[in-house]
Amino acid sequence: MKKLLTATALLGALAAPAFAESHGGYTFALVPKAMNNPFFDLARDGCYKAQEEIEGVTCEYIGPGEHTELEQIQIVQDLITKGVDGIAVSPSNAPAMAKTLKEAEAAGIPVITWDADLLEDDKGLRAAFVGTNNYDIGVELAKLVQARHPDGGTICLQTGGAAAANHNERLKGARDTLAGEDMGEAPGDMLDGQGGWTEISGCPLITNDDGNVAVQGMTDILAANPDLTAFLSTGAFTQWFDNAYRGAAEPYKDKMASGDLTIVVADTLPMQIAQTKDGLGNGLVGQRPFEMGYLAMQMLKDLKDGGSLQDPTYTGLDVCTNDNIDSCVE
Repeated sequence: MKKLLTATALLGALAAPAFAESHGGYTFALVPKAMNNPFFDLARDGCYKAQEEIEGVTCEYIGPGEHTELEQIQIVQDLITKGVDGIAVSPSNAPAMAKTLKEAEAAGIPVITWDADLLEDDKGLRAAFVGTNNYDIGVELAKLVQARHPDGGTICLQTGGAAAANHNERLKGARDTLAGEDMGEAPGDMLDGQGGWTEISGCPLITNDDGNVAVQGMTDILAANPDLTAFLSTGAFTQWFDNAYRGAAEPYKDKMASGDLTIVVADTLPMQIAQTKDGLGNGLVGQRPFEMGYLAMQMLKDLKDGGSLQDPTYTGLDVCTNDNIDSCVE
């Protein structure tokens, strides 16, 4: 299946330049970590909206069918070989993607990153980053936990890919905030009593952006640790599959209502809003993926037209609790 997806991606890539060329404009690729992800669906919608509204821009939304680092790298290599006019990529594996983007630099293809960035030493390979201040997501998630548990407790952190720079920055933001001190280079050192917080054995949970893995991981941890104070996830994958998440969280609804347990998750997708309204979560920190997809196209167009970019360009956050869930998302 992975070979088929890569071949399909390559065929789609080969077809796009003729379309863009015939319209006298630019073809810009928006490359997500995975195309089976509702978060990235919103970025896709923003990309296509930009195609409608910005003259001379064609959005080519293309990425792995599932979260597969090697396939994402192959797709970007195919885009470079094809000679697209610009690439906006959310790197699954930042160091590995940087090696591939050196080929884009050699080919004169401008690159921006979105959602996830490159590591600091490699940022010269892209013109700018557009998306969330990922450190701040971790900060805001941790503040939601602290507001409910000012004296600390035990916590399990759940994250995406171990090499995903954005999730590592979120982990560091959460750890620094809970500890009240700098916990070292991202993703930060595990909490061991700092600020009253201790990370339990078996965490952080690595999901590789797989919703099934995320729900099962949360289920197992909550069952094995009945006195857990807080569960903090740096990505919406925990709540993507509505029925599965509801089934996992329902047994703990009373504990969440009483304040004995807190579950907070990144993002504010529609199913997450509904789950929080129903008392199956205590807080969300939402990104704005539609704006990321739209602005990625605008920024690449500005770059091709000789303009300059603001780096980084942040799209803001929406912080939700059980109390403001009806009005927290802009």
